[in-house]
Amino acid sequence: MMAGQINYSTTGKPHPFHIVRPSAWPFLGALAGGILAAGMVMYMHDISFGDFNVGLKGVVIGLLAVAAIMFVWWKDILHEAVFEKAHTPIAQIGLRYGMALFIASEVMFFVAFFWAFYDASLYAGDANQFLRTVYTGGMWPPPQIEIIKPFELPFLMTMILLLSGCTVTWAHHAILEGKQAESVKALGITVLLGFTFLCFQVFEYAHAAFGFTDGLYASTFFMATGFHGFHVFVGTVFLFVCWKRAKKGHFKPESHFGFEAAAWYWHFVDVVWLFLFISIYWWGNTIGIGHGGL
Repeated sequence: MMAGQINYSTTGKPHPFHIVRPSAWPFLGALAGGILAAGMVMYMHDISFGDFNVGLKGVVIGLLAVAAIMFVWWKDILHEAVFEKAHTPIAQIGLRYGMALFIASEVMFFVAFFWAFYDASLYAGDANQFLRTVYTGGMWPPPQIEIIKPFELPFLMTMILLLSGCTVTWAHHAILEGKQAESVKALGITVLLGFTFLCFQVFEYAHAAFGFTDGLYASTFFMATGFHGFHVFVGTVFLFVCWKRAKKGHFKPESHFGFEAAAWYWHFVDVVWLFLFISIYWWGNTIGIGHGGL
C-alpha cells in the first residue's frame, strides 16, 4: 500500500480518503446540548419544583454531559489519527476546510448578537419598535441598569484572554521547533488562563446588579457574553485535550493539525471577546446619560 493511503474496509482497495464509521456521539452530543439549553432557559426563568432548582441542575448536568461527549468523541478521533493513520494528507485538507467553515459559521452566529445589541443601543428611543422605549427608557444604557464598569474586572478578563492568545502561539512555535516540553508548558498555561477567565465570568455574573430577565439590556448582555463564555469553555476543553496529547508526544513539526484547529478556535474566541469588550462593556456603557465615573 502506498504512503498516505488506507484500505477501504469493503473492497480493500487503497485510497487517500477517510471513510468515517457510524458513531453515536453526534446524537448524544446533540442530546447533551439540548439538556444544557433547556437548563439555561429554565434557570433564566427561575423554574423550580419545590426547593429543587430544575434550571441550575440542568445547566450542571448539561455542561458535564457536553464535556463528557467531547472527551469520548475526541478519543475516537485520536485513535483514528494516531493508531489507524486515517488522517492522510488528503483527509487533513478536508479537516482544514471543515474547521475554517465551522469558524465562519460561528462568526455569523455572533454577528446576530452584535446586530441585536447595536439595534437596541443605537435605536433605544425608537418609538416605532414594539415596547422599545418601555424597556430602555429611551436611552442606553437604560436608567434602571447599574452597569458593569469596563475598566475593572472586564479589562482584567481581556488581559487574561490576550495573554492566553500569546501562550497558545508560544506553544505553536514550540511544536514547530520540536520542543515537546516547552509546548506542554505553554499549553498548560493556556488552559489555566482559560479556566481563570471562566471563573472570573462566573464571579461577574454572580455579582451583577441585573439579572437575565431585567429587560433588553440584560438580554443582549447575557446572550452575547454568555455564549462567548460557553465557547471559552469548549476551547479550554479542546486545549486540555491538546495538552494531554502534547505530553504523549503526538504533535510533530510536520503533523499537528489537531493543535492548529484548537489554536484557530482559541484565536477566534479572543477576537470575539475584544469586540464584546469594546462594543458592550466600553462603548455601550458610555454613550448614555448619567452613567459617568467609568
